[in-house]
Amino acid sequence: MSLDQLNEEQQSKIMNIRKRVIQTVGKNMELYGLTSSAGHLYGLLFFANQPMTLDDMGREMEMSKTSMSTSVRNLLDLQMVNKVWSKGSRKDQYEVEYDWHQTFMDYFTIKWRQAAESNLLTFRKAIEELNKLLKEDLEDEKLYEILSRDKKKMEEAVAYYKWLNRLIDTMESEEIFQLVPKEDLDK
Repeated sequence: MSLDQLNEEQQSKIMNIRKRVIQTVGKNMELYGLTSSAGHLYGLLFFANQPMTLDDMGREMEMSKTSMSTSVRNLLDLQMVNKVWSKGSRKDQYEVEYDWHQTFMDYFTIKWRQAAESNLLTFRKAIEELNKLLKEDLEDEKLYEILSRDKKKMEEAVAYYKWLNRLIDTMESEEIFQLVPKEDLDK
């Protein structure tokens, strides 16, 4: 249902509510590494009743096409927005991904997995190097103590990143919903 079918006062009240939501969503998009303008664009698409083209969004947002395109590309990369096909239209159209659980999991599994794997690789390599140093110079007690302490800290970090990878696995397999069920809309 379009807002055009409502009187001005009704439209104004609804638009004020939507603007507040869009402002908050825009502000909180930093969690996803996005700008507030990308968040505002997401909010616009969230309330749209049908997919929108870049031109449609540009008119509504009063943003440059370049900025609009960059924001849409970032939202697409994070799978927060989908490109949709529309019969008879040659322009790309976009709509939000309404499954926020999936959006959260997609974003965090991608970002966390990259960070965890990168850090695991670095810590494991550093531990190997420490092990070589520990074997080479067993005579120097102070050096041995420092190397051993560093190695223990790094092994604790490795244990954390292995745990993080298991958490990511529960998200990717959706086992997480057995541990933390989705909210029932009827409650």
